[in-house]
Amino acid sequence: MSIKINHLTHIYNADTIFEKTALNDVSTEIQTGEFIGLIGHTGSGKSTLIQHLNGTISPTKGEILLDGENIHKDKTKLKEVRQRIGLAFQYPEHQLFEMTVYKDVAFGPTNMKLSQQEIDERVKQALQTVGLSEDVYDKSPFELSGGQKRRVAIAGVLAMNPEVLILDEPTAGLDPKGRDEILYVIKKLHEQRGITIILVSHSMEDVAKLADRLIVMEKGQIAMTGTPKEVFARVRELEKIGLAAPQISYVIAALREKGYALPEDIYTVEEAVKALYALIKGGEAV
Repeated sequence: MSIKINHLTHIYNADTIFEKTALNDVSTEIQTGEFIGLIGHTGSGKSTLIQHLNGTISPTKGEILLDGENIHKDKTKLKEVRQRIGLAFQYPEHQLFEMTVYKDVAFGPTNMKLSQQEIDERVKQALQTVGLSEDVYDKSPFELSGGQKRRVAIAGVLAMNPEVLILDEPTAGLDPKGRDEILYVIKKLHEQRGITIILVSHSMEDVAKLADRLIVMEKGQIAMTGTPKEVFARVRELEKIGLAAPQISYVIAALREKGYALPEDIYTVEEAVKALYALIKGGEAV
């Protein structure tokens, strides 16, 4: 399922003294199965953009095409669009409200008026996908750790069987263990189910490691797009808009300045370990 964004503009509080243009003539396309990292400084338009993708808000100008069809052409189909494109807002666990984990994850499928058997299958599959066992099904979600709550919230979105999953800062506020749990789940979803993922993140390390392609937002427009290596190679431009390359790349740059023969385009810890190991062993750092 492809998503095409055509000349999208969104103005908050139009024709008032509080008017603000959040998106300004944005155009791009997201292909089936892509893993997109959406990055940008606070206020760059990231959150406004993702809310347009499943019809949560409507554009001032422009359109969102889902498989070639404008999602706002028929407002009665917006519910179907939101089932196909799942959106987990930042701190999605704040939206947990049912008495048990099972009931919370079952809420969406139940509203879809599915059979009890289908609901049960979807709930169990979603919870299994995020790494939660049957031990937690009857627990209150509020008894769980921060990372587990976040996984329950994501499972609630997955139980709708979306073709696209949008995650807005999914690791925000989590401790290192919870953060690693969520990133593992996201990586597994993409690798095993081939689901299209759009990850909004302030962590350059996370998007460098996970994403196939990056979209960089600045002042309501797309400043650049490309693979992580292509985008992070433009580090001076990123720094001008308040972003940076992953920290490991600065460590590698410092080592290169001291005369160590290391590649320039290293943006993940895994790449750095491999290159340093090859250097120490006297082999080629590739």
